[in-house]
Amino acid sequence: MSLVRQIEIRALDSFKGGMAEFYTPQSSHETMLVQVAPHTVDDLFVHHFQTDQLLVVRGSMVLVVLQNRKYTYIPLTQHKPVAVKIPPGIPHGAINLSNKPCVLVNAVLRHGDPHDRDYCPLKQPFPFDLKAAQQALERLERSIPVQV
Repeated sequence: MSLVRQIEIRALDSFKGGMAEFYTPQSSHETMLVQVAPHTVDDLFVHHFQTDQLLVVRGSMVLVVLQNRKYTYIPLTQHKPVAVKIPPGIPHGAINLSNKPCVLVNAVLRHGDPHDRDYCPLKQPFPFDLKAAQQALERLERSIPVQV
């Protein structure tokens, strides 16, 4: 019986302390701050011995995941904080179709030494559907209540 690795998306618990709101910390071996430039359609890449834990802190983007010969478009925005956990072996990339950069935190879990090909672009088996990516982000943004 083989173990199927899946992307996990979970809302972050939070509590308010005075004027600040504190969110669930993510355990990690190292933490990276990542900026995805405006109008970016990133290549797919895969990590062999690393789990990514992503959280958008400014802006928005669409995470593209390739599983079972199908792309899944996962919209992420600062207005609805979620942690996305990407286990080793799952090809993924980023799309930022907006005019503004997207900043995210990656709380990396290491399962061994980095592999030489961890950040090498993978050949896309078929093109991304940028319209589907944009629509996924628009659906998410419509579902977020406007704060006054």
